[in-house]
Amino acid sequence: MDDGVLTSAAELDLSPAVEWSPESWRDKSGLQMPEYPDAGALADATTWISSMPPLVFAGEAMQLRARLAKVAAGEAFLLQGGDCAESFSEFSADNIRDTFRVLLQMAVVLTYGAKRPVVKVGRMAGQFAKPRSSSVEKVGEVELPSYRGDIVNGFDFTPEARIPDPDRMRAAYTQSAATLNLLRAFAQGGYADLHRVASWNLSFAANSAASEKYRGIAERVADALDFMEACGVTPRNTQAMRAVNFFTSHEALLLEYEQALTRTDSISGLPVAGSGHMIWIGDRTRQPDGAHVEFCRGVLNPIGLKCGPSLDPDELVRLIDLLNPENAPGRLTLIARFGAGKVEDHLPALLRAVQREGRSVVWCCDPMHGNTIKSNTGYKTRPFDSVLQEVLEFFRVCGSEGAYPGGVHFEMTGQDVTECLGGMGNVLPEDLSKRYHTACDPRLNATQALELAFLVAEELEKPAPKHRAALLES
Repeated sequence: MDDGVLTSAAELDLSPAVEWSPESWRDKSGLQMPEYPDAGALADATTWISSMPPLVFAGEAMQLRARLAKVAAGEAFLLQGGDCAESFSEFSADNIRDTFRVLLQMAVVLTYGAKRPVVKVGRMAGQFAKPRSSSVEKVGEVELPSYRGDIVNGFDFTPEARIPDPDRMRAAYTQSAATLNLLRAFAQGGYADLHRVASWNLSFAANSAASEKYRGIAERVADALDFMEACGVTPRNTQAMRAVNFFTSHEALLLEYEQALTRTDSISGLPVAGSGHMIWIGDRTRQPDGAHVEFCRGVLNPIGLKCGPSLDPDELVRLIDLLNPENAPGRLTLIARFGAGKVEDHLPALLRAVQREGRSVVWCCDPMHGNTIKSNTGYKTRPFDSVLQEVLEFFRVCGSEGAYPGGVHFEMTGQDVTECLGGMGNVLPEDLSKRYHTACDPRLNATQALELAFLVAEELEKPAPKHRAALLES
């Protein structure tokens, strides 16, 4: 399932950021970050985290950059998925295992459709902080500060729970370390065996018109595995058949935590964000002169940038120049999030600006954040059909502009939750209350996520578009 890419800082042509330090973000305006009432407790927590080992290492981050460079070149595909916001209460080995398994199953389907390697990145082991549209929440006549993720404050609607507590950063670090330990064991210890992963659960398609189609794809994957084994290529003698490279990502929102986990790579001498292999900048914190862009521009990790409807093409080019001045392939992933029915209004201008300037980026689709609605039962949810529609629009617009649609970014879980409407399991508004477990935004459940992977695979099987520059020359 993997191509064994290995690389070094020299091979990636990394250069230090100009006039940057791990704390230089403090001279900029930082949105969506908490104000801690106890400065001494904050200093104690960040000092403790600074003394701990990093969660990830420079070599791993550079391997991910090398793989993303292949995506930027149209030679691979990015699958990024996981929790909206990890929580302390839902943490368990079973939850981690189940989400990991569904992501691997999705990757197998996408690999079969794309006929390309799939880069697997989980929103895991660090996705604790959440930006909010309002700084306060109101229930009845009571107004309290918003819940900003377990790394910042508590979910319970009480004044005490909503006070930002820096000790939560210690708990987030400890949980992230345990999660990464388990993910590495799953990825390299046999659980990722292709034969095991390809034990499909197609119950979501039972008694549907698409059942035979999905079952046909699954059977063709199984036949391919049987053929390889008959030829002597087995998990026992081929590492790529029994292990995968799996990376982690999160939004770099809480900069005190990010700074505390920043380390200097002993080989290249360059700074690396030790909190996760890939970090991204949210749509609400992507100000070119803001603290989050300042921090992210200086670390060698691959960086994601959420691109919403308010992003101007000229501002995007400016952000690219700040975050990837060397125009290094694999450094920057642009994650488009507009909402179903709005992709054609916003994405073409961004695509053209990037291609006009000759910038190397990965184009990825986040069809979750622009499609959140409130159901008539009062629950925040996302319709499966809207999620799929935005993905299809993304592929169509990229194709018409000659750009490579390089990836998808889903909020999902391996659990049988009822948070998103629709899918072949036909989750109805009245079903949402049955298993609505998210601490923040609604997630695709395991069967919805796998169903979506089959549908995306159909798009990937279509002929790849030419790059726009080639279209203009022809």
